Amino acid sequence: MAPDELYKLRFPIGEFSMPSEVPSELKENWIKSISDFPKSLKEITQDLSSEQKNQTYRPEGWNIKQVVHHCADSHMNSLIRFKLALTEDSPTIRPYYEARWAELNDGKEDDLTDSLQLLASLHSKWTRLLNDLTQEDLKRSYVHPEHGTHFNLLEAIGVYAWHCDHHLGHVKLALQ
Repeated sequence: MAPDELYKLRFPIGEFSMPSEVPSELKENWIKSISDFPKSLKEITQDLSSEQKNQTYRPEGWNIKQVVHHCADSHMNSLIRFKLALTEDSPTIRPYYEARWAELNDGKEDDLTDSLQLLASLHSKWTRLLNDLTQEDLKRSYVHPEHGTHFNLLEAIGVYAWHCDHHLGHVKLALQ
């Protein structure tokens, strides 16, 4: 497979790029993507067979069930990162080994119910938090040690909105 084809499979919506200016409408769209994600993911996965849940979106990629369970794990970590940034002065967050987590038993579980329910509750709580952030709150940041850079909360909202759409794209690709 050609490198550009693999890139399109790995990044079905492209990579995230932080715009130099973020109008309030864009921020609101990002929050809406985060808010709508659990429902969209449930709709696309609720009637899948075990065979379909084991389909991958690219060679060497995760299967659908691993993507769903990964989103629950990732977004739990994200909510914690937001809360750390809101309550501490530029905390250094703790990274985790996503690929290793995807190989744990719960990451390979055919039953998606727990992860989908967790995402619904988590995103409801997260969205309420995001909607209440002030302009000053949006400037607060955390340090990601893998990148060695500060991520302000406005950028983190954009990254996680992208993350939601990115993984919905993976599920759709796997089902094609």
